[in-house]
Amino acid sequence: MFKYDIKNGGKITHFITHGAIIAALYTVLSLLTYQFSYLEIQCRVAEALCMTIYYTPAGVWGVFAGCLITNLFSGSFIDIVFGSLATLIAALLTRPICTAVRKKCGNDLDFKHSLLIPLPTVLINAAIIPFVLYYGYGIVSMGSATAKGAVLGLMAFSVGMGEIISCYVFGPLVVKAMKVVEARLFRSTQG
Repeated sequence: MFKYDIKNGGKITHFITHGAIIAALYTVLSLLTYQFSYLEIQCRVAEALCMTIYYTPAGVWGVFAGCLITNLFSGSFIDIVFGSLATLIAALLTRPICTAVRKKCGNDLDFKHSLLIPLPTVLINAAIIPFVLYYGYGIVSMGSATAKGAVLGLMAFSVGMGEIISCYVFGPLVVKAMKVVEARLFRSTQG
């Protein structure tokens, strides 16, 4: 795991750099997949970057900053505020899970334990984003459903499924990439 000597300022630059790289990746991935990163049927591939939190605490702030920047392009103030807060809450809840899993697995994240890491991302987004879509974008129907409860329920299912695809299909690719990155690029931050 990456360790940062924030007290002495020596590795704070690494922490900021790691967070900025993750934020940039999140933003670029979201904008490249803009067609299906927004609205009621969405699969924001960039959410797979929640897996970076296992490797660096900078992942919490990187994913949040990337989501905030991405949501600035959405045009909805409610999405900018509450969509970004949903990502921050999920990332903050993911961090203790990552700490516990890292104690158990060390640097060798196994498949079974990797399934725990995206849970907050999936659950928090499925709970909050339907309200963002309903109130922020005025999406008051989905399919043939027009009753508020039915629309919110369908959007929760849709957003949840998109998060599952993002985190559990693309997430393992992030894990493989992070193992390479951790071994090569971030070697100087371990200690």
